[in-house]
Amino acid sequence: MTKRISIVTGAAKGIGKAIVERFINDNYFVVAVDVDEENGNKLSSEFGDQHVKFFKADICNEKEVQSLFEKVKTDFGKVDVLVNNAGIIRDNMIWNMPVEDFDLVVNINLKGTWLLCREAAKMMKLQNSGRIVNIASRAWLGNRGQSNYSASKAGVVAMTRVLALELGKYNVCVNAVAPGLIDTPLTQKLENVVLQKLIEAQPTRTMGLPSDVANAVAFLSDIKTQFITGQTLYVDGGKSIGAGI
Repeated sequence: MTKRISIVTGAAKGIGKAIVERFINDNYFVVAVDVDEENGNKLSSEFGDQHVKFFKADICNEKEVQSLFEKVKTDFGKVDVLVNNAGIIRDNMIWNMPVEDFDLVVNINLKGTWLLCREAAKMMKLQNSGRIVNIASRAWLGNRGQSNYSASKAGVVAMTRVLALELGKYNVCVNAVAPGLIDTPLTQKLENVVLQKLIEAQPTRTMGLPSDVANAVAFLSDIKTQFITGQTLYVDGGKSIGAGI
């Protein structure tokens, strides 16, 4: 297969699906990973099995992650790009947050990303090539009610920097993308008054689109982008610079 091979987690909808679509347009073959089997199976119907293959996997499960990479190695012999997009939120003020919600968020957002990075690093090191893009969040800088989520995404940023150091001499670039307020199924569930306050706090006074994140991922994944590593690229309408109302 002459196409570049990419793995995208959390691929069934929202930002993940936008990344899948962008990669297909850029002539990648995408291994789309998600626990959402219903929407995951729809990807092949929508984009065609010559462009995408759905793989159901729990990214917190070491054996399932290893099985995913064994399948990719058998079917394609390589992996050119890994995008760690899968993640969840369980917001609450710390005095109201159950420890189960802390563990769940950290396990998926941080441990799951680490497990995929580890298996990708093994293959990319031997290939002497590759790109890893981890989806962090502007929230790693801190958000009230997100002590679990912000901590998990701060861990993703730190891990990205470490892996850039470890994999740099093997021609593997590792970067993070930190989205801000993006128009996804999650934000669409917010009460209108809450959503409007969030939009008004944006320097741009707008929400971003999933395609905005996908464009940043595509840039960092491109084979020509070979001297950028260990960086975090914000896709947040300027919110990370501290500007607001």
